[in-house]
Amino acid sequence: MFRTALRNVLAHKARLLMTVLAVTLGVAFVSGTLVFTDTLKKSLSGQSAKSYEGVAVSVTSYGQGRNEQGQKEGDPGLGQQTLDRIKALPGVDTVSGSVSGFAGVGDENGKLIGSGWSNKGGNYTPVKDGKDPRYAFTQGAGPARADEVALDKATADTGKYKVGDKVRVATNGPVKEYTLVGVFTTEDGAVQAGGSLVLFETKVAQELYLKPGYFQELSVAAKNGTSSDKLLADIKPLLDSKTTKAQTGTALAAEQAKQIEKGLSNLSTMLLVFAGISLFVGIFLIYNTFTMLVTQRTKELALLRAVGANRGQVMRSVLTEALVVGFLSAAVGLLSGVGLAIGIRSVIGSLGAKLPGGALVIAPGTVVAALVIGVFVTTVAALLPAWRTGRIAPVAAMGSAHLPASSKSLLLRNILGSVISLGGIGLVFLGVSKGGDAGRMIMGGGAFFMLIGMIVLLPLLSKPVIGAVRPLLQKVFGVPGKLAAQNAVRNPRRTAVTAASLAIGLTLVTTLSVLGITVGKVVDRMSTEKLKADYRVSMSSDAGSLDKSVAETLSKAPGIKAVSPQSAGYFLVDGDFRAASGVNPATIGQLLNVEVLSGSLDALGKGDVAVAEKTATKQKFTVGTTIKLTYDDGREASVKVGAIFKDMEGLLSPYVIDNKILSEHSEDMYIPEVYVNVDGGASKAAQQKVVDALGKNPAINVATQQDMRNEMGGMINTMLNIMYGLLGMALVISVLGVVNTLAMSVFERTQEIGMLRAIGLDRSRVKNMIRLEAVVISLFGAALGVAIGIFLAWAVGSTLAKSMPSYELILPWDRIGIFLLLAAVVGVLAAMWPARSAARLNMLTAIKTE
Repeated sequence: MFRTALRNVLAHKARLLMTVLAVTLGVAFVSGTLVFTDTLKKSLSGQSAKSYEGVAVSVTSYGQGRNEQGQKEGDPGLGQQTLDRIKALPGVDTVSGSVSGFAGVGDENGKLIGSGWSNKGGNYTPVKDGKDPRYAFTQGAGPARADEVALDKATADTGKYKVGDKVRVATNGPVKEYTLVGVFTTEDGAVQAGGSLVLFETKVAQELYLKPGYFQELSVAAKNGTSSDKLLADIKPLLDSKTTKAQTGTALAAEQAKQIEKGLSNLSTMLLVFAGISLFVGIFLIYNTFTMLVTQRTKELALLRAVGANRGQVMRSVLTEALVVGFLSAAVGLLSGVGLAIGIRSVIGSLGAKLPGGALVIAPGTVVAALVIGVFVTTVAALLPAWRTGRIAPVAAMGSAHLPASSKSLLLRNILGSVISLGGIGLVFLGVSKGGDAGRMIMGGGAFFMLIGMIVLLPLLSKPVIGAVRPLLQKVFGVPGKLAAQNAVRNPRRTAVTAASLAIGLTLVTTLSVLGITVGKVVDRMSTEKLKADYRVSMSSDAGSLDKSVAETLSKAPGIKAVSPQSAGYFLVDGDFRAASGVNPATIGQLLNVEVLSGSLDALGKGDVAVAEKTATKQKFTVGTTIKLTYDDGREASVKVGAIFKDMEGLLSPYVIDNKILSEHSEDMYIPEVYVNVDGGASKAAQQKVVDALGKNPAINVATQQDMRNEMGGMINTMLNIMYGLLGMALVISVLGVVNTLAMSVFERTQEIGMLRAIGLDRSRVKNMIRLEAVVISLFGAALGVAIGIFLAWAVGSTLAKSMPSYELILPWDRIGIFLLLAAVVGVLAAMWPARSAARLNMLTAIKTE
């Protein structure tokens, strides 16, 4: 029986090739994801460990702590006295302090070099022989004076800077010019991630990022013979345990390795989810393939039963074929996965991101996972056809090439499908009523069961749905259209399995598309309806807070009509932290379209506070209510509610107050954006005036309303395009499924096709019949997927509407139309080979076929 199984594998190469391809795609995605993430994790962990070479103990400050009243207390960092005390310990060789923050360098066109979030500035601290061991200089030396800087080699090369050049460096404040005195290489993670690093003299860096005389981190090197653990034990008593943390360099490197692994887990999970979808879709193709192979060999298997093979042997013969195919698919998929991992690295590199080098990591677990997944998926999909094979009586099998399912089995299937579907739909509605993240989790489970139930019910749904379009097909395409509709429902089980793969893919694509387009429109409405400002000024790539001098500079610049820095802060209300926005009361009404429900925004200028509607309702505030606040510095105050406004999430916090008041109680104001109106309205010339007023700062972005729309719309479209690309693999497998179904249909109807040819149906109409059958099956699955996708998008959107006041579900009919058109194209392409085979059948030979 084993030899028979191997012979059968080789006897049906074309059919099995499609199965191998389907499993290979899924396994390749799984193994490629594992190889890529394992390689990246090892490279980043190695890089992290290398950056801590020579560091026996690292001491990190968390800044000032807060007492029970919310007041800041303690030092802002690690002071010079702490550094000197550690340095005096007997086992300490050297101690270097570091401080860092945002710093950006522009290229020759003034464009920011690097990725914004990873553009860093730090201090150069020579500890031995006048050198800082963290940096290897290829040109010049480290900065020793306040007007000197050093740049990492990649940034210097990109900006075409060389030692002696003047470099304009942007921090959170105005741009300043420095002399470049050195170019270096480093293992710093920000530089390796595609950012930049600017080194300042230590006192300059402290003034820029913290406070003179203080550091954020201390790196301690041990003398020969002193262990890191002993040094750590000696250092800890010298520190404030509430605001600092000390650990060995080895422990810190291990901790960072865990953080890297955690950070990569989201990417890995996302890719594995799409790999799982492809494998799930592949199960339907494998099931169809083995059903076809068993159908073609029904008489052969019956003969084996007649000459002595029992049911178990016949079933094991089919499962052995599945094992062979699964193992072959897994092996090919593993090799393809390695190539995919290399491709992912290349694509990410071509997008400008820098990934650390290193050999590919093919872990034993990846190999085992690929083999287990490939064999398991193939075997599970072949299990039902194998079981059915063993149930066919030898005499019945010899007399009939195809035995239809009993009405009892279809009835049980329909009952089971209905129960599962209704349960899933019930969970979706439960998630809608619950709302929030918890509701969406419930909804995800409901969506899964609903899809499974619909797949089980597809044979029942296929007859009335396809039957409804049969008159139209007959009217438009004549006899081939009528026959195509009849053939599509001749075997409802097989049609259902084929349509299911397309339904799954289109469900996901439609859900993501509807949600993406809807959220994009919400953001667009916020830009057009809520924002009246001509420009939004912010740090490039959300790199941090703007300096308060930005608003001051703009308010004095010619041609600027209105300016309002929007600061982000908080205060305590009844002992709870509440987010607050600081604005300019005199101009905020000109820059934001704030819908005031009661009171007036003018009250902000008198020291009152404005409260969002939802918060006011929850706290039972009305205009005139007195609120007791505790500010960031611990001082208390009683303020009145001067206005209640309609919520503007994403633009204003629930509490709005005068910027001047907020700044009086906050040492470091966080200003994410400044809104600006110019004389004469927005124009390219006016935008350039704003840019010029800020000294052509490469780190500051001046965005128009259209820029803001494009920014969010671009993010959403990029996300959708990635999702479409990942789901494309599932659709490729769906194409193979349609090919399999049509090939099986042609095989079963060989004699019938011969008879049709004999009574006058020419080759072109035979091809049309097969193509139309493919299109009908494809559109049936696609239409079902689109319908379920719209329902799920509505459900998810209902939970988002509470946090998006202007949320309104939008159906992108143009994209939905494209999805259905692509499904029809899938059917036409998939029908090419089966249609050609059917048209080329010799009618006399076909008529004699049993």
